[in-house]
Amino acid sequence: MSTPGIAVLPDGGLKSPGPGLITLDPVHTALLHGLDELLTGLAARLSAPEVVGPPLLSVEGLARLDFFRNFPHLGVSAGRFAPEALGGLAAGEAPGELPLRPTGHLLPSATCYGLLLSLEGRDVGEGGLRLSAAGRCFRNETHYDGLRRLWGFHMREVLYLGTKQGSLEHLEQGAEFIQELAGRLGLGLDRAVADDPFYDKGGSRARLMALDPVKHEFSAPDGTAIASVNRHRNFFGERLDIRAGSEGPAYSACVAFGVERWVHAMVLAHGTPERALDRLRDARA
Repeated sequence: MSTPGIAVLPDGGLKSPGPGLITLDPVHTALLHGLDELLTGLAARLSAPEVVGPPLLSVEGLARLDFFRNFPHLGVSAGRFAPEALGGLAAGEAPGELPLRPTGHLLPSATCYGLLLSLEGRDVGEGGLRLSAAGRCFRNETHYDGLRRLWGFHMREVLYLGTKQGSLEHLEQGAEFIQELAGRLGLGLDRAVADDPFYDKGGSRARLMALDPVKHEFSAPDGTAIASVNRHRNFFGERLDIRAGSEGPAYSACVAFGVERWVHAMVLAHGTPERALDRLRDARA
C-alpha cells in the first residue's frame, strides 16, 4: 500500500551511488525531514537560535583541537584539481588519474567544530550561549552499513558554552529530551558510556575520563547509537580562548543527533518505513 502524499517509484527504487552513499526515497526522505523537525524541539526548549555552520574546516584549526590526534582515520580532505590537470580534464582524461592539490581544509565530521571555531576569542558571558545547527557531516569509516554508518550524513547539534554548572544542566535537559522524544516515537533506547573523547586519549584527560565519563550514547536495540550528550569540560574554551566572563575559559557541552540513524531506528522499531512514518505523524499531531 502506498503512503498518502508520497510518490511511488518504479520497481527497484533508487540506486545508491556507492558504499556509504545512499539516495533516500520519498518515504525515507519524509522520515528524515519530519524527525529533524521534531529534534529542533530541544533547541526551542532551550532557546537556542538556529545558525548555519561553515561547509569546510581548516586543518590548522582542527589540529589545535587535537582532532588528528584523536581521530586520524576519520578526516575527509577537500582537494582541488592542480592547474596542470585542467588541460587533461578538458580533453576528457579520467579525472581519477589526474593530480589533486590539498586545500588545507576538511569536510566537517561533526557539526559543533565549525561553531566552536567561529567563536574563537569571544566572550559568551556568564549567562552563556546556546546555538543549534544541522549540517552534512562526513567520516572516512573502515566500513559502511546502510543508514547505520554512512560516509555522509546529517547531524543536528545543540551546543552550549558558559559555566560548568550550565554545561551540566544543558546535558541533563538534553538527555531528558532524548528519552521523552523516543517515548513519543515508540523507540526503546539504552544509555551507555562512550569512549571517544574530544581530546588526547593518552594523557591525563583520558585518565580522568575513565573516572568521570564525558560522553553518553543512546542506542537502538541493535546497538546503533542515534544520539549522544557530550561534556567537553573547558577544553575548547582553553584551546580557542572562549571565555565566560569572570568565570574564565568557557565550559562547553553539546547534544547531538544522527538524523539518518533516527530513521534507521524508526524502521527497526515499526517494521516498515510506511509504518514508521505513520508513527512519526502521530507524534507530531
